[in-house]
Amino acid sequence: MVLVIDVGNTNITCGVYENDILKTTFRITTKIPRTSDEYGVLIRDMLKNNDISTEHIEGVIIASVVPNVMHALVGAINRYAGKNPLIVGPGIKTGIMITSDNPKEIGPDRIVDAVAAYVKYGGPVLVLDFGTATTYDLVTEDGKFPVGITAPGIRISAKALWEDTAKLPEIEIKKPKSILATETISSMQAGLVYGQIGQTEYIIKKVKEETGYENLKVVATGGLGRIISESTDAIDIYDANLTLKGIYLVYKKQNRRTK
Repeated sequence: MVLVIDVGNTNITCGVYENDILKTTFRITTKIPRTSDEYGVLIRDMLKNNDISTEHIEGVIIASVVPNVMHALVGAINRYAGKNPLIVGPGIKTGIMITSDNPKEIGPDRIVDAVAAYVKYGGPVLVLDFGTATTYDLVTEDGKFPVGITAPGIRISAKALWEDTAKLPEIEIKKPKSILATETISSMQAGLVYGQIGQTEYIIKKVKEETGYENLKVVATGGLGRIISESTDAIDIYDANLTLKGIYLVYKKQNRRTK
């Protein structure tokens, strides 16, 4: 079994693969400071809850956009799983060629999303990840990653509304029944969700226009991606586990197991 870990700004998402099949997933909040022992116990207990022993974990790989949790998390994997995890970063084999101006600036999450989308759906493909930020990354037909677009995510926009305005409340992010809102909460939901849909459709349209890729596949992932993908014809596929799939594919490309 292989433990794959996606460290995002909001959550740490873990998955366990066995014989190329994703057996289970679970999440841990990123923003609570934790020691290596706390991470270790959490991961061990969540694995145990899914009838998986750390003794059965053959390898571990981590893709992280939050550097300050890595020391404790890697220490937890070393101590509680007895493995030295692979870290997705410069020098690791991915199977795609990053040809943007500064490849080192591309986050590991975007790289593994691109890998998974290209391997599973082929190129050219535009990969959308609706996370803390909303990202749009292009992978060409021959597996090159030349450009990426970064926009504020829905949660960032929502947080700005209720934190920077005196009378707007914190709300649940969901699509309202109508854009014609008649009270404060639904008006905020309408602006956030329909605004994101409009942004998504326009960016996809412009990417197709400027690249000339009329056959461009559009694949979305991320927690809030389902809301958007269900509300527009511009997105072809929603894949909730795209990031974990990409991390696992990168693990397989290394031709070795962690010790």
